[in-house]
Amino acid sequence: MTRGTPIPETMTLHVPFRIVKRGGRKKMQMPDRVRPERTPDSTLVKALARAFRWKRMLESGEFATIAELAEREGIAAPYLTRVLRLTLLAPDIVETILDGRQRAGLTLETLRKPAPAQWREQMSWLCRNREASEHGSGPLPAAPACSYNPKNDESK
Repeated sequence: MTRGTPIPETMTLHVPFRIVKRGGRKKMQMPDRVRPERTPDSTLVKALARAFRWKRMLESGEFATIAELAEREGIAAPYLTRVLRLTLLAPDIVETILDGRQRAGLTLETLRKPAPAQWREQMSWLCRNREASEHGSGPLPAAPACSYNPKNDESK
């Protein structure tokens, strides 16, 4: 702008968003109709990495028991057991998390709960058990977005 140019009128822009806590951090959550570029959730990715590392250590014989591994890692055995459950998730779900395409309400606490053994049932289980902090208490009813197949997700 030059000195002789009038200042344009002020423009107000309203952007609807909510602040939610994810993994101890505050994060901006956009409305469903807005699709920001997705980035992997570092908390979920780290937990998956630890789970598969611990599984490899147990399977290799480096540690004979979960209790022995937990003591070496300086964590409680029940916590280690819950995180190890992540190794039982369907490969599609693991890939979705690593690509950052997981559902907005998916948290580590949800993933540490016992999941169905059948991989094809796990996605609907996750939809029913999304973190209640976002939507009030109790399990959520199945939503249309819950029925998507990660392999067919075109938003990548």
